[in-house]
Amino acid sequence: MKTARAPATEGKVQLDFVLENLRKEGVISAQQLAQFRTLVRPDDTRHPLVIVAEQGWQSSTRPPYPLTLEQLTRWLAGKSGQTYLRIDPLKVDVNRVTAVVSQAYAAKLKILPVEVSETELTVATCEPFVLGWEGELERTTRMRIKRVIINPNDLDRYLVEFYGISKSILGAVSDARRQTLSGVQNFEQLMEVGKVGEPDANDRHIVSVVDWLLQFAFEQRASDIHLEPRRENGRVRFRIDGLLHTVHEFPLALMGGITSRLKSLGRMDVTDKRRPQDGRIKTKAPSGNEVEMRLSTMPTAFGEKLVMRIFDPEMLVKSFADLGFTPYEQNHWETMVANPHGIVLVTGPTGSGKTTTLYSALKHIARPEINVCTIEDPIELVDGQFNQMQVQPVIDVTFATGVRTLLRQDPDVIMIGEIRDRETAEVAIQAALTGHLVLSSLHTNDAPATITRLVDIGAQPYLIAATLLGVIAQRLIRTLCPHCRKPGPLDAAAWQSLVEPASMTAPKAAYQAVGCDECRHTGYRGRIGIYESLMIDDDFRTLINSGADLQAFHSLTVKKKLRTLRLSGALKIAEGLTTLEEVLSVVPPVRH
Repeated sequence: MKTARAPATEGKVQLDFVLENLRKEGVISAQQLAQFRTLVRPDDTRHPLVIVAEQGWQSSTRPPYPLTLEQLTRWLAGKSGQTYLRIDPLKVDVNRVTAVVSQAYAAKLKILPVEVSETELTVATCEPFVLGWEGELERTTRMRIKRVIINPNDLDRYLVEFYGISKSILGAVSDARRQTLSGVQNFEQLMEVGKVGEPDANDRHIVSVVDWLLQFAFEQRASDIHLEPRRENGRVRFRIDGLLHTVHEFPLALMGGITSRLKSLGRMDVTDKRRPQDGRIKTKAPSGNEVEMRLSTMPTAFGEKLVMRIFDPEMLVKSFADLGFTPYEQNHWETMVANPHGIVLVTGPTGSGKTTTLYSALKHIARPEINVCTIEDPIELVDGQFNQMQVQPVIDVTFATGVRTLLRQDPDVIMIGEIRDRETAEVAIQAALTGHLVLSSLHTNDAPATITRLVDIGAQPYLIAATLLGVIAQRLIRTLCPHCRKPGPLDAAAWQSLVEPASMTAPKAAYQAVGCDECRHTGYRGRIGIYESLMIDDDFRTLINSGADLQAFHSLTVKKKLRTLRLSGALKIAEGLTTLEEVLSVVPPVRH
């Protein structure tokens, strides 16, 4: 593509320049241009790319593509011979870049520093033909300037966000320092002069930082927020699609203030930093949807570590198919929970989506004529259709005592957050024997191991055989980014190791992870479940009553050709939803 110059050598991009060049290159048609001329307002002062993107046009090329602001920004960058950048705020060191260029200077010239090294400063702009500031900035910073082009809306947004959060951090630390210095009254306190105290949880700067942090987490689709104090600084990490990403580093004094603010919002004891605590916050995401967060603190060597688990209520209104169930697994699941009494278990490691599956099942079951009760530790998502009780060991409300209480509440369905010990297993079995449907979770590698796990914790085999209806084992796997995935060869040997001892024809080709701006160059975006359903029939009951070992149960599942987690993952590969490497990284070892 030839490098083009704006009509003026040193001028902003003009609307006519954008439209005429798009038409000459065949990106828009003469009819689109003529129609646009009748609608555009001459006094519209927004960036030309924003005005054009607002039209919602499809390109006139073959195949057509939507003329989004991001696509138009790419086009302008190529037209000017400059580098296009899609900002990933997770990768910007906000404190460092905002210290190099002042907010007033950046706002005046509509530029944004995004990366800084010892010798080079990368600066983003949406005006590729305005060049005068480069020389001045090189002299001021004594660095080589690397210019990149970003979309105008991102520039406006991050100018406010980056400098706003930086100002809040500096303001909070400054306030803390003043509070420390003004509090000197005796020799002991004098020894603390120079050591920055912890800002108040209600300090306006702390409030701003926390609001930004939560909004940022919602926008980045984070499932967890980790606030981790270290010797020098505090680190914030987000878990996105199962992986942790470092987001920011705060001064240690500021970290304490952020933690205190969140503990206050979660109705926790702000003054007690020696004991682990739990709390919850209900707030609204930028989209307007209500979001619940579960808080957990833990004392560490350098202060309190706080983790927030974010629950999206929209997950609970999704269908089983949206969660990853195939018709085969959904049929098994619905058959199991249709029973009026018995036990249905969901198993898997922490973070495998068990809670979402259980809540989705309860939503599926709940009707006005049904009394659905839960005992949880803690209540992860409050729902008006259930009667929910929380475990509180301090006052002797455990899973076992909670279930005994629920049995006196005329329940139809009972959900027990987790079966952890013999007492809980026994009361769950007792509830099932007395005519209730019991749903619960357990930590095991696969579905057959659930049976031996129940025996290990003390449940009687004949009672397990009499009450257990079925087991769903599950994992979460990352799904390929739809924007950049591409077909590629499939490793035949690895495929065979995945599906053996069953026989399943390998797809002719599989999709591979590539990486783009939409997925932060990971190649994956979002997660979906893979499942292993085991319905307990007479053959399994005979094995349970005989006290068989795990190998016997595995052999029976192979004989009955039940679909394992590995086969469920293989189906997702064949559908083009994920990769062989991703499935192999989460599924348990092969059975023989």
